[in-house]
Amino acid sequence: MSKLLPEVLTERTETRRVTRSNALDAATRADLGQYFTPSTAAALITGLPSLPKTGVLRVLDPGAGVGSLTAALVARVATVAPDLKLDVTTFEIDEQVNGDLTVTLDECADAHSLTYEQYTADFITWAAATLTEGRDLPQWDLVVMNPPYRKINSKSAERALLASCGIETSNLYTAFVALALRFLAPEGQLVAITPRSFANGSYFRKFRDDLLKRTRLRNLHVFERRDRVFSDSEVLQENVIFHATADQAPGDVIVSVSRGYEDLPVRHSVPYRQVVDEADPQKFIHIATNADDLAAAGRMAKLPATLRDLGVQVSTGRVVDFRTAENLLSSPGKGAVPLLYPVNLSAGRVVWPASGGRKPQALVDNEDTRPLMLPSGTYCLVKRFSAKEEPRRVSASLLLPDDINGEDVGVENHINVFHQAHHGIDPDLAAGLTAYLNSSVVDQYVRIFSGHTQINAGDLRSLKYPSLQQLKELGLRVGLSVTPGMVDAALAEVVPELDLGRTNVDGVGSAASEGS
Repeated sequence: MSKLLPEVLTERTETRRVTRSNALDAATRADLGQYFTPSTAAALITGLPSLPKTGVLRVLDPGAGVGSLTAALVARVATVAPDLKLDVTTFEIDEQVNGDLTVTLDECADAHSLTYEQYTADFITWAAATLTEGRDLPQWDLVVMNPPYRKINSKSAERALLASCGIETSNLYTAFVALALRFLAPEGQLVAITPRSFANGSYFRKFRDDLLKRTRLRNLHVFERRDRVFSDSEVLQENVIFHATADQAPGDVIVSVSRGYEDLPVRHSVPYRQVVDEADPQKFIHIATNADDLAAAGRMAKLPATLRDLGVQVSTGRVVDFRTAENLLSSPGKGAVPLLYPVNLSAGRVVWPASGGRKPQALVDNEDTRPLMLPSGTYCLVKRFSAKEEPRRVSASLLLPDDINGEDVGVENHINVFHQAHHGIDPDLAAGLTAYLNSSVVDQYVRIFSGHTQINAGDLRSLKYPSLQQLKELGLRVGLSVTPGMVDAALAEVVPELDLGRTNVDGVGSAASEGS
């Protein structure tokens, strides 16, 4: 009997995926975090790991869905490594989906030499039990995954199971990856498609630390369009495919980018230190997708100062409006202090009160609210959120004492505040910080490590900064004007080590386009 052709295998699996995805109701999808992998994306994902030519490759596919990733891997192996046998283990909690998965696995066995074990079980529950009950740990040579995406409540059973394994994380997708890492063979590989959000931010710091201690990144692929990869599930999410190996052998990282999963990727090789700075306690993962990004990363690495060097701190605004709703006023009055929201930050300055805004403009001054206030002074304020379509990811504004009335001010939680021991900072330094944060080079650099539109205080702490004297000089030159053209021109003169007049930076790698 002739074997099932690889292209027929993937076509049939894709038909099952589309049918099952269309039949899945929104409530079940949200509860289980189910977003099935299109066949073209599956081929891109399973094309990244290296394959031996012979022997048996032990494969784990947790959260397997209808088996799209396993089918894509089988199709690749049947084509490029026909003498390689596969031993596949799958986990899929949805019993109805498992029926489709069984059909896929049987067809995989028709297409290539394959044995499989199929679990209709929760991967987190199984993995936690295996890790904590003293069983002999199974090991897999390759993990392929499109893990479920859903936040995990801090008091949930899932969170407790993860804690029993020494894992602390807040989303199912990072939980699946963290558990799978513990079952990798000594030279094992893991390839996954996930949201890009794990690459930075304080929420995923422990996950990044765990990932980077256990593996070394080998490939990173990003999509320029958020609406392409899981378009038939109406998912609007920046995704990344990452490939990591359990061995710690040195090597560059291959970074590739495409608009969607059907476009030919543009690839370039990046030194590992440009992706992960070993000295960075946050372990941000910087994903530079072109030569300009590489140049920006190289420039920022040359800057001399951290916020600690500058004697400056950055914190999130203390006022969480819904927690103090009884103390909010629509307009300023006696016995109240100004309250600043992002709407009050405009064109690099603070406008208070904001005309036509629906947000409260004042905070009652009493014993409950006083700890939420800052004394009047000069501050640099940065919006925590920006719309995806906005031209700038980082938007900073200068707050001067004359911008508001009163001795104190309240700053809402959607604003980050640069301060010195919760007091104002030197006006020239504040103006310099505001100008620097509104520069093109900072905006470009932040986009390298931030896959979303949120800029947290931790992100701002992780940046490198010009020296104290350079920032003060920049503040003197720019003054109250923060137009990008003026800022960039002044920054080029005041901070020559940024090399803003050059198109490339030595030692940061070179880009080359090639099809896959």
